Amino acid sequence: MQQPHRYEPYEPYQSHEPYEPYEPPAVRRDKNRRPAVIAVAALLPLLLIPVAVDRFMAVHVESRAAKAFQQGMHTPLPPEVHVHGFPVLTQIAAGRLRDVDVTAHDIPADDTAGLLPVSELSLHLRGLTKSDDDQQARARSAQATALLTYPDISHTLGLEISQGSRPDQLRATATLLLGNTVTATTTLSAAPGNRITFKNFKVTAGLVSGPAQTILDKAFEQPIQLQNIPDGLHLRSATATETGLTAHFSGTSVTFHAADTTQNTPTSDDSPRLPT
Repeated sequence: MQQPHRYEPYEPYQSHEPYEPYEPPAVRRDKNRRPAVIAVAALLPLLLIPVAVDRFMAVHVESRAAKAFQQGMHTPLPPEVHVHGFPVLTQIAAGRLRDVDVTAHDIPADDTAGLLPVSELSLHLRGLTKSDDDQQARARSAQATALLTYPDISHTLGLEISQGSRPDQLRATATLLLGNTVTATTTLSAAPGNRITFKNFKVTAGLVSGPAQTILDKAFEQPIQLQNIPDGLHLRSATATETGLTAHFSGTSVTFHAADTTQNTPTSDDSPRLPT
């Protein structure tokens, strides 16, 4: 006889324990950190004070130098002067500034024929010192770049001057009676005594009459004399650019003399008067 099927009693589903959110372990705070932060905050002003004093002295030296260069070169505004290197205080104590940049604008020329004003003169001086009587400053070495604008060159030469087809070439245009014009080119060359000479004169347009030839010959027979260039700097090259002539100088033992109160403007034979 078949036995009836026996069923096991139903056991309800055993659920897991209730979910509890994860809490990260508490970070242990270093009790010694706060005193360290306070110590650093207290020392920070002491570290910044020498920097501020050094910067103040640098600005003071730059201001005095700018006024001295302005008096020497007779510029309408003080030149821009920047003393490089930190700290400046140690350079002052040693009596020598390692690197100094000077940028002067609108250096005038006197009324002597053949002299040009310098639109901008940029100087980089190394090892700048001054004499005990403050009457002379000297740089161990220096490099400089002078910009001569075409309007100033045109006014000096009496011709319309512009850039030529090459970096060492100028174009000159002479206007004659009845509106006739003659155009010529000439090659630039650096000459001793900080002068720019003209060579390889060639007419490229227009008819060269007697008056035209006279105007051109008179304009280019004499070199351009550059003045207000520090004593010891020598002209190395001259390049024609879109804005004017760029003259490059370099030299050693470059000297700046104290201002000459008996003379308002230096002549072509004088070095610039730059008190320190």
